[in-house]
Amino acid sequence: MKFSIISGSHRENSQSEKVARYLQRTLEKQQICDQTWLFSLAKNPLPLWDEGVWEADPQWRQRLQPLSEQLSSSDALIVVSPEWHGQVPAGLKNFFLLVTRQEVGHKPALIVTVSSADGGAYPVAELRMSSYKNNRLCYIPEQVIVRNVESVLNEREADNNAQADQYFRDRFDYALGILKEYALALRQVRASGATETTTFKNGM
Repeated sequence: MKFSIISGSHRENSQSEKVARYLQRTLEKQQICDQTWLFSLAKNPLPLWDEGVWEADPQWRQRLQPLSEQLSSSDALIVVSPEWHGQVPAGLKNFFLLVTRQEVGHKPALIVTVSSADGGAYPVAELRMSSYKNNRLCYIPEQVIVRNVESVLNEREADNNAQADQYFRDRFDYALGILKEYALALRQVRASGATETTTFKNGM
């Protein structure tokens, strides 16, 4: 079983990537899955969507092929998003314009949002509202909002608020266990053939 983690911040050395790397280490240490892959949008490596994506433009094909292969071989995703001005970063929204149902359709995903203060709820609502329709990604009911992120999940214990840090570590253990069970269950859904369609290519 393979889990892919998407770090949705464009910034280098971001708190989102810190959380994403913590999740990767946890997945591997606890053997929740057999393989992990972390994709960071730091430096925003994906150009903005244009019509060439739909027209089999060779440059787009070359650009997206490695991403497509990793996502296609994944059983579940974790989407880590900061809250920028109450929104999901533009690069992460663009990511969801570029991935397709062939790669992530009917695969479970856990939303993780990050805030330097007490925010983080708006990106959850935005992702649930507008990032899954055509690619058919399945967000699970569980989510984690990492508030006051600078004071938790740091590798140096002295940098953490002990009580809050333990809470988020426990919460992630719980959420990742649920994600694993969804990954196992939705394998059967995809294998059934019920999700295959050339008639209804887009969601409503």
